[in-house]
Formats: sequence, structure tokens, C-alpha cells
Amino acid sequence: MATTNGPVENGQPDKKPPVLPRPVRNLEIKFTKIFINNEWHDSKSGKKFATYNPSTLEKICDVQEGDKADVDMAVEAARAAFQRGSAWRRLDAPSRGHLLHQLADLVERDRAILATLETLDTGKPFLHAFFIDLEGCIKTLRYFAGWADKIQGRTIPTDDHVVCFTRHEPVGVCGAITPPVQSRRPAGPPTLLRAPLQWNFPLLMLAWKLAPALCCGNTVVVKPAEQTPLTALHLGALIREVGFPPGVVNIVPGFGPTVGAAISSHPRINKIAFTGSIEVGKLVKEAASRSNLKRVTLELGGKNPCIVCADADLDLAVQCAHQGVFFNQGQCCTAASRVFVEEQVYAEFVRRSVEFAKKRPVGDPFDVRTEQGPQIDQHQFDRILDLIESGKEEGAKLECGGSAMKDRGLFIKPTVFSEVTDTMRIAKEEIFGPVQPILKFKTMEEVIRRANSLEYGLTAAVFTKSLDRALELASALESGTVWINCYNAIYAQAPFGGFKMSGNGRELGEYALAEYTEVKTVTIKLEDTRP
Repeated sequence: MATTNGPVENGQPDKKPPVLPRPVRNLEIKFTKIFINNEWHDSKSGKKFATYNPSTLEKICDVQEGDKADVDMAVEAARAAFQRGSAWRRLDAPSRGHLLHQLADLVERDRAILATLETLDTGKPFLHAFFIDLEGCIKTLRYFAGWADKIQGRTIPTDDHVVCFTRHEPVGVCGAITPPVQSRRPAGPPTLLRAPLQWNFPLLMLAWKLAPALCCGNTVVVKPAEQTPLTALHLGALIREVGFPPGVVNIVPGFGPTVGAAISSHPRINKIAFTGSIEVGKLVKEAASRSNLKRVTLELGGKNPCIVCADADLDLAVQCAHQGVFFNQGQCCTAASRVFVEEQVYAEFVRRSVEFAKKRPVGDPFDVRTEQGPQIDQHQFDRILDLIESGKEEGAKLECGGSAMKDRGLFIKPTVFSEVTDTMRIAKEEIFGPVQPILKFKTMEEVIRRANSLEYGLTAAVFTKSLDRALELASALESGTVWINCYNAIYAQAPFGGFKMSGNGRELGEYALAEYTEVKTVTIKLEDTRP
């Protein structure tokens, strides 16, 4: 039955604009302590660290700073929860799935609170946090909740009078690390050296690790990014409220050289999932190999090619490439930070891209009109500006932007460079900022070679109306994900991970389950009852 939203005038219903969600103003930060065994603890050292709002550079609150002693306590709690006969191990698979569904329910209930916390801590626009980060988190929890009672082995035909089958069993205690293992402990406001890493999607990155681990029956010790710990700690409160047994999830905020290093090298942790830089990924893997050969999955960023062919829908390609590089202030491991455009349409693509960039609203992330907020901290801000200056010095043509917003804190103007060559820093280094380098190509063979020339291999995109060309490029590009005529099309059910130095292993989808299970073969010799 048809209905209208209001009075009809000239035969057309009076359509009301959609009601947008609103942030929680004057939000009280309730959870700032270490979460172990479903209880809140002060750090054993008594130390705290501050987390800052990158939009204003004001301190949000102090958070308890864990170190090795706190990690040891968290690991012991996780091991006790994993022991056979514990409440968690006695729980059947459908009940694990039910707990994950209940957790998703509470995340939905607190969606505005969590999105507000994410915006305060990261500077990302509130509507992006609400509709993208939180939506992805909820879908990930529900997707893996559905898998909990569907993880099963196989029966293997062997000899007569032998039954052989496999069991997929949980790995054990899993460490989830999202920030870098830094060379030194930061102190004071966010102005000191920090590697550009995955504090960009704090809650979503945690859900990608937590949901499959719990679905498979593991227990977890989490180290949230030190720049953005608040949503992880709020999630700890929801885990307790749902009724997960004590010790199943433990959250230890702190810094890389202490908490990150302790988790990576801990002999009683069985698996590490890390999101971060290549340099730190190597350190994590090295530490893991020295302790107990724990398995390690790594997602280590990218310098992702976006290939626009002359026959592409140019409106679509310009819009997708724009969102692909400027989304989340450019702080995205999937950023379209090498846009290769076929020479026949290069000038027009650049012209339209500049128009888009000049119109992009930059400002207060709590303003519904804002599409770009501040960079995460002073170091990242300075690093992006340094790379912009390198582009100017190395001969790229600055089409727009290229500087900070005056009197606006850590805000950078959306920046577009044309006439970029492969040897320039902006074409080789992961910028992690609102900078779009546009390169020109002539042939398919050439663009394949150039796209594959770097050590990264996380994602790639192709824009063309030719199915043959799309499939040829999808096959030739050395990337864990290839998008055709779209960008950042990430789904909970589709595996995500990198080739080459962009990492190993996969998150999301059925493939993620293999990272959190051990396969056991059971062989039974039956009595031969033949006469």
C-alpha cells in the first residue's frame, strides 16, 4: 500500500529530509582503565597517558598505561579462560554466536556514543564514523556470529576399516595489536615522532580481529592504538555487559615498546594479528618467531594503483578516485594514492578532479556538512606537508591545495598533483593524507609494470567499460583486492589482505577463519569383523 510523507502538492508528496543521527554532546568518558577478567584495573606501574582531540589539540582524558606486567596478567586471565573445562570452553558453538549477536546489539544501542568517541579521538567526521565505521563493526560481528556453529572438518576416505576425519579447533590465546611498536614512549601532547599507522579505524580494525577470534573459540588480549584507545575500552564494557566469561577478552592500553612488544614476544600467546607499517610488522614477526613460533597475520598498508582507462565512465572514475584518496582525511591503507590515467583523457580527468577537491568541505568533524577533518597528530600533519613540499620540489604540478588551513589546527587542504612521475616521493611513499598524485600512461603493458613496481600490494582499482580489459588487469595486478568500476567496496564476507610487503594472511570472510583455527586429524582403526 502506497503512503506519502506529507501533504501532496501538484501531484507530488512533500518529502521530508532524512533525520540524521546526532553526536552525544558533553559525553562523559567512563572507561579509561585496563580491562582484564571482566574487571577494570589501574596499571601496575601507576602510570597514565593522555589522549587528545586532533581537531582542537585539547586533552580528552588520561588513560591507564599498561606495560609488561599488565600484559602478563591479561595473558594469564586469557589462558585460564581458554583451559578445557572453563566456562568459555564449555560453551557450545551456537552460544558463542549468540554472544556475538548480543554484542552487535549493544554496539547498535551505543552507536551514537561510539561514533562520538571515535570522532573525538580520531578527528574523523561524525557521520562517517556512524555510517561507515560503526556499520562495518556491526556487520562484522554479525557475520562471524553466523559462522560460529558452521566451522566443521571433513571425513577423509583412507583404508578399509579406518575412519579418518579432521577437527577445526581454536588456536588459543590471540594477541590483537593495532598501533606501531614505537622506538620510544611519547610524552605530552601529540607532537612527537609517531609512525603513520592504523589508528584510522580503531573500532572497525578491532572488530575485524576480535569477531573471528571469538567465533572460533579463542581468547584475546587487545592492545588498542595509543592515539585512539577510547572505543576499544567502551567495547570492553559492552563485552562484560553481554556476559562473555571473564578472561575471554582483555584490553591493555599502552605503548608499542612495552605493551606491543610484550604481546608480540609472549610465550603463552599463540597467535598475533597486527595492523600497521612494514617496519613494525617485521619487528612483530621477529619477536613472535623468537618466543614460540606463534602464527602471525599482518596488514601493512599500501600505495595503491587506481587505473583509469580512456573508455571509462569518467564521471564515475573521477568521483571514486576522489573518495578513494580523500576519504578519512587520506588516512586509509586502501587510499587511491597512485592514480594512473590513460593519456587520451588525462587532462579532462585532472580538470574534474581539481573541481572535486576544491569543493570538498573541510572543518569541524561534528558538523554534518564536513567531509574532511584534521590529521591524527602533529607528526602526521608535518609528514604530509613534507611530502607535499617534496612533490613541488621534484617537479610535480600543484593543481590545488598544497598547504595547511590557516588558523585551523591540524587541517590540510585537499591537494591534487598532476604531471607526477614514478620516481617522485609522492608516487612511492604511503602519504596517509589528503594528497592525490595523478600519473599518465599510454599502454596496458606499461601501466601493469608501473602499478606492480612497488613493494606494496594491498588493493588496486580499474575503471573501464571493457570486460576483457578489466579481467586482464585484475589478473595481472599484484594486489590482494582489485576493484572494478568501484572503490573501497569492502564487505564482511569478502577476504581482505595484501600481497608482497602489504602483509600476509586474510581478515574478513570465510578465509579469516583459517587464521584462528588449528586443523587436527583424527584416525581410528576399526576392528576387522570379517569372517
